[in-house]
Amino acid sequence: MTGRFRPTVGVLALQGDVREHLHALEAVGVRALPVRRPPELAACDGLVIPGGESTTMSKLAVAFELLEPLRDRVKTGMPAFGTCAGMILLADRVTDGRPDQETVGGLDVTVRRNAFGRQVDSFETDLDVVGLAEPVHAVFIRAPWVEQAGADVEVLARVAVGPAAGRIVAVRQGRLMATAFHPEVGGDTRLHEMFAGVVRTG
Repeated sequence: MTGRFRPTVGVLALQGDVREHLHALEAVGVRALPVRRPPELAACDGLVIPGGESTTMSKLAVAFELLEPLRDRVKTGMPAFGTCAGMILLADRVTDGRPDQETVGGLDVTVRRNAFGRQVDSFETDLDVVGLAEPVHAVFIRAPWVEQAGADVEVLARVAVGPAAGRIVAVRQGRLMATAFHPEVGGDTRLHEMFAGVVRTG
């Protein structure tokens, strides 16, 4: 692929901060496309799975006939970036999930839902992220964390302070990335740029 390649990156548009992700992706030079149906997914070179409520999102993905196509695309190498609930949907294993919890899978991690607590326990903090020179100001809203990461999973960030210090909140495995926080909030597009680089390099 040449430097002129401008990929199309979809945002799963079933719930969550869809518009904010679309704007961030456009800002880093990719075509951004809301995805609600299989033909829209088929047009994408990569996909962002935003925050929301993970069980509701998986049920909507089934209703829109997207869950199996999502699994197939991820399994066959499509780059994907999950944020907050999107991290849960990309995880192979979920702790404290509902009995009907389904995931797309692909990331060899165990994720705990609502690990930091309820909406009132939402917080912000600065994180050092592997590959970025300056810290990222991270917003956590009913966020998960990674309890266990497989040998092929690169830990990109951990919480540095407070009762959750040391908890894993950003990971990468091959063409898959995930954060427990919301990088689309606040105008810092560096993580979207990092993901766009994954998509561009195939």
